[in-house]
Amino acid sequence: MKRSAIIVAGGSGTRMNSNIPKQFLLLSGRPLLMHCLYAFNVACTETEIVIVLPETFIEEWEKLCRTHGINIKHPVVPGGETRFQSVKNALPFIANEGFVAVHDGVRPLVTPELINYCYDSAVVMGNAVPVIPVNESIRSVDGSESRPEDRRQFRLVQTPQVFKVINLKKAYEQEYDITFTDDASVIERTGEKINLISGNSGNLKITSPDDLRIAESLFLTNK
Repeated sequence: MKRSAIIVAGGSGTRMNSNIPKQFLLLSGRPLLMHCLYAFNVACTETEIVIVLPETFIEEWEKLCRTHGINIKHPVVPGGETRFQSVKNALPFIANEGFVAVHDGVRPLVTPELINYCYDSAVVMGNAVPVIPVNESIRSVDGSESRPEDRRQFRLVQTPQVFKVINLKKAYEQEYDITFTDDASVIERTGEKINLISGNSGNLKITSPDDLRIAESLFLTNK
């Protein structure tokens, strides 16, 4: 089975109160994005990896790769105004065969084991989307009104999400819709059933300074 991966890191550091994109912030001395790159390479050295970055930071990333001695081959493409456009920009660099994983570049604690589980599950089921249970009480809000919801009916969605390359490319021929929050929502619009698999609670998405502090603690614990 041919494996490809798109690591989407086209965002900014707004919520991190940082003047650099959050994917360049350091976790144990390395940029968050670099941890993602390593994890996919460790999971399978034959994986063809494409990274999506803000165009103005591509040169900075190349410098960081030289500084850290990165020799993992990975084309870098400029991102778009939306996540949808960023993934779409990367897809032409993916071969038209096998399976492709799409991963958030700010989930640096993803493990090679979870990556392999997602690919293997997709081969069996056609696609695979990792999720974890909601462990706290939740309420839905409508204006000034709110009501409790049954948390057992909800899941938190993670990445990497893995799909057949031909199916994902076809899905991204659609026009952008604001409801496309991840790749599962894009491909689901084509009528394909989404298959949920068990994710990993340690697979954090870094969106705030608190998240980064938690990631540092988890990294040291799991080292």
